[in-house]
Amino acid sequence: MRKEIIKEWGFPGTGIFLAAGPCSAESEEQVLSTAKALAGNGVDFLRAGIWKPRTRPGSFEGVGLKGLGWLDRARSETGLKIGTEVAEPSHVEACLEYELDVLWVGARTTTNPFSVQAIADALKGTDIPVFVKNPMSADIGLWIGAIERLANAGLTRLGAIHRGVSSSLEMRYRNAPAWKMPIELMRRLPDVPLICDPSHICGRADLISSIAQEAMDLLFDGLMVEVHPDPSNALSDAAQQLTPDQFQIMVDALQQCIEESDSSVFVNHMSKLRENVDELDSQVLELLGKRMDVVREMGRLKSEQHVSTLQPHRWREILDDRVRRGAGLRLSEDFVLQLMQSIHEEAIRKQEADRVKGG
Repeated sequence: MRKEIIKEWGFPGTGIFLAAGPCSAESEEQVLSTAKALAGNGVDFLRAGIWKPRTRPGSFEGVGLKGLGWLDRARSETGLKIGTEVAEPSHVEACLEYELDVLWVGARTTTNPFSVQAIADALKGTDIPVFVKNPMSADIGLWIGAIERLANAGLTRLGAIHRGVSSSLEMRYRNAPAWKMPIELMRRLPDVPLICDPSHICGRADLISSIAQEAMDLLFDGLMVEVHPDPSNALSDAAQQLTPDQFQIMVDALQQCIEESDSSVFVNHMSKLRENVDELDSQVLELLGKRMDVVREMGRLKSEQHVSTLQPHRWREILDDRVRRGAGLRLSEDFVLQLMQSIHEEAIRKQEADRVKGG
């Protein structure tokens, strides 16, 4: 179990793994008051940003080295472990000097393999727990690659943080949850602990509890949540930070899910339903195979007549029709669009491959 792995790293492991604290360390008083409010409430480590990479210059970019001293004092006075984000080798060196208990690599850094490698090189010879946030784009290869670079540097206590991905679409969240990305990470790296950062997914405090519960439903190992004693006056990301009381209320309301139940009624019923799903999936794949056979014949005809592989007008007709049909089957528009896009891309690929062979 991944939670047992986290426990072996030296964290309490009494339940949901919890990292909490302000987006940015702003003052010694702020850090200490947050730590004291969180201590003894199941929090595994106090998080606070020391160096804050901002999208545009002129915003608050962190207090720098003196903030590490504030975290160190908070650890001494509360017993909480402490951690922060590192984005370059000098950050790593400073954190190691202050003997921080955990580090994480941020989304902007994960996006750049050169930066990740520089951090990995700076961490050689240590084995501090390091979490890696997913990149800002939905590129699981970059995420896994960053984890592998750290592993290649000799680090063995590695975890992942899902914080959503950037999107140009209008939506209620700051970042798209993109749950399929961490689900795929769990499949490919089953022994890497995975926690969720609902603060950055949501961008709004009132949405955090629902996303946190979704993460629990999807078998995440824990959460990293931004908590501030006075969110409205925070120097960074004010809208997405909870007060300590709000944080505790959210944690108390969370329901942890298990992967399987030992109830015989559940097991028998679930087994029959899974057989139904397996049979239906087989039928779907058979139909898709037949569809591709038709598509290849269409491609042959297009090639003979020197007609383009892509037919934009026909494609628009297909999308409009399938979305309408999907709505009648209680399928969401987003799902139908993604499904048809994948089918269309494969159809184009097959037609192009046949055209090259034929040429």
